[in-house]
Formats: sequence, structure tokens, C-alpha cells
Amino acid sequence: MTSESNAKAYWSATLGLLTKVLIVWFLVSYGAGILFAPLLNKIMLGGYPLGFWFAQQGSIYVFIVLIFYYAKKMGQIDRKFGMQED
Repeated sequence: MTSESNAKAYWSATLGLLTKVLIVWFLVSYGAGILFAPLLNKIMLGGYPLGFWFAQQGSIYVFIVLIFYYAKKMGQIDRKFGMQED
């Protein structure tokens, strides 16, 4: 694999991961907190409607998980394409 094709494949993989993470971020923050809130509010979690819970706390937990997921996957992509920092 040439250096240029390696760089293109690396950025393609990086942008693919970023796209996936941003889609999850959007669905959790905007979707669960606003768009799907009326449907989710029919489910109770700890005495509160689920839509409210996602808007107030659930999205924060999901974002923290997304940070660790992104870091792990980005490390794998870096190693795969020889871009890791040692």
C-alpha cells in the first residue's frame, strides 16, 4: 500500500468512525431528549419519565461511553494504519 493510499484509507476509516459517533450523539441528545420524548415518557425510570431522564442525565452517560468508545476505536485505527504515537 502506498503512502498516499494508506493516508486516504486512514482518513476514510477515521471519518467513518466519526460519522457513527455523531449519529449516536444526535439520536441521544436531540432524538431521545426532544423528538422521541413523548414516546419515551410513557416509560418510567426511577420515578421519572424516560424522555426527561435522557434529557437530564441519560445523555451524559451515553456521551461518556462514546468518549471511551471513540478513544478505543481510534487507537485501533491508528495501529492498523501505522499512525500510532509510541
